[in-house]
Order: sequence, then C-alpha cells, then structure tokens
Amino acid sequence: MHSPMNKIRIDSRPDLSDGRLVLAFTGWMDGGEVSTGTVTGLIDELGARAFAEIDPEGFYVCSFPGDPETTALVRPHIKVRDGLVESVELPSSRFYCAEDRKLALFVGKEPHLNWRQFADCVLEFAVELGIASIYFVGSFAGSVPHTREPRLHLLVSHPSLREPLLRFGLRPTNYEGPGSFMTYFNTRASERDLAMANIAVEIPAYLGGRNPFSIEAVTRRLASMLEIEVDLSRLRQASNQWEAKVSEAVDGESEMSGHIRELEKQYDDDLLESMSKDNLVPGLDDP
Repeated sequence: MHSPMNKIRIDSRPDLSDGRLVLAFTGWMDGGEVSTGTVTGLIDELGARAFAEIDPEGFYVCSFPGDPETTALVRPHIKVRDGLVESVELPSSRFYCAEDRKLALFVGKEPHLNWRQFADCVLEFAVELGIASIYFVGSFAGSVPHTREPRLHLLVSHPSLREPLLRFGLRPTNYEGPGSFMTYFNTRASERDLAMANIAVEIPAYLGGRNPFSIEAVTRRLASMLEIEVDLSRLRQASNQWEAKVSEAVDGESEMSGHIRELEKQYDDDLLESMSKDNLVPGLDDP
C-alpha cells in the first residue's frame, strides 16, 4: 500500500513544531467565500509562502457524461492564445507557512473522491511537520441577518477542547443531515488524537456572493484564538462598505425589509435568552 505522503510534493520543510494548521476548502462550506476568503486573506496579510502541494490525481472528477453546461462545472479551466495552450488549471491544494508564527495554512478544493486518502495526506503531513492543533474555518446559510454580528458555531475532535473555545463566543454545533468532507476530516483527526476545531460562521441565507462582513468576523475571532496580530483595517473597510451596499439594496424592497426585521427580532430575542441563561442580564433570570 502506498503511503499518503507520496501524494504530496514538498518544496521545503519549515520548522513548525508545536505549531497550528488552518484549513480552507472550496465547496460545501465555502458560502460567501468565507473559508477561502479568510485563509487567503491571512496568507496575504502574514506574507506566508507556499511550501507543499497535494497531487490532485485520484481526488477529483474532471469529466462525466452530460450536457456541456453541467460538465463545465468540473472540467479544468484552460487558456489558449494564438493556437498555443498557455495554461491548464487542475484543482489545487497548497500548504503555506508563516514560520515565525509557527503557523501553517492550507487552501484546497473539497475532494470528490477518496476522502480517506486525502485526509490521511493532510494529517500525516501535519504530524510530520509537528503540528499540535488544526482549525478549519467555513460557513453555512442560516437565519442571521446581515445587520447583526455573525454567529460562529463549533465542532471539536475531543470534548476537552470545547470549553476553552466556547470562551471566544462560539456555539456548540447541533446538526443532522448531509455532511461535508471537513466533518469527516474531524473524525479522522480524532482517531489520531490530534486537537481539531471546525469553526463555521452562519451567513444570511437570502444573500449570495462574497461576504466580507463574515470574513472579517471569522478572521478577528480566529486571530484571537491563535494569539496572532492581524491588521484588520482593510477587512473592516470592506465589511462596512458591503453592509452599507446591502442595506441600501434592500431598503426599497418592502417584502425583503420585513423579512430582515423579523430575522433581527429573532436574533435579538435569542441573544437576550442566551445572556439570561448565563446570568449576564439582571432581571431576566428564570424564576
């Protein structure tokens, strides 16, 4: 049996002993581009360099029978100029590092096939690098309005990890339904006794496209967890501009405005109830 490490092309081996690894994946949990937007933003902000890549062969579907519009969703993007092929873009999964912060970052595409082998590639490499803890950041569509601080939800590989992370304002996840590769990945990390946390932000279900508001919220919270300094000024500017643009767009839509007001009420009632249970709001305790 071939070692999963044979699927990784390594350019250099940084010193990341007792370090952290942050994962991002396109696909199921990248709504609003929160997963990839957060981690690529950190790569740029920290000046992280690429140092390894997973061979995509065997992990992705690049073609299947069907109409051209459907099959185009999985086919590689190519560029041809003057009768010559300039590039063929196969799915990429790359590791980056900010060695001075003992931090590795990974941006990849959720694999279509061979989940176990892909997970083993990442996990064995993490062990070899000396990584002590792993974080995944993602998103899901929910009932939070765009005018409120996004709610962040938490899934951990071991119960002992839950309480320390809940102090950052995360909520334990409760869910049953179709699953992502990253939930499966968490169980594989657990089998190896690797500390792992999946952090998923709830984004407005009524909006599409990139969500800078949620990207800023996740980046801010993650930076606190990792105890790293990150300049959030550009993210905050993009977040404020996005919120103003969305609010302006929905102001003239009476039905949508009413829907958002109802979501705001539900959000605020839920927040008050949560604060009451934590004994943070005098006079609202249960009798």
